[in-house]
Amino acid sequence: MTIVHIVLFRFKSEVTKEHKDLFVRELKKLKSLPCVKDNRLIVGGPSITESIEKSKNFEFALVSYHEDRAALEAYQASKEHIWVTQTYLFPYKEDLCRFDFEVDPGDEYMFMPNIFRS
Repeated sequence: MTIVHIVLFRFKSEVTKEHKDLFVRELKKLKSLPCVKDNRLIVGGPSITESIEKSKNFEFALVSYHEDRAALEAYQASKEHIWVTQTYLFPYKEDLCRFDFEVDPGDEYMFMPNIFRS
């Protein structure tokens, strides 16, 4: 089973680009947690959606993969995740949206490591 964890972030207007860049760098470090499946955690942004209103003004996104619900819960409860969100996100966020789902067993092959990758 694979759980996909998606979070969209929007910062308050006064938050600097430097702070956002630091947040992204720190967030990317979470891919090394053992509860992240195959180190698959991607952070992207700012949004390139034209116009930004179509993405509800969310600026950044995180997508991570977890073996099961227990692994997602371990990720959320990890001291590293708590530190990043408490330090760089929650005091500065305007909004966020989280969406988690289980991958259909028929689609699971798309989440397997590619052994033929060069």
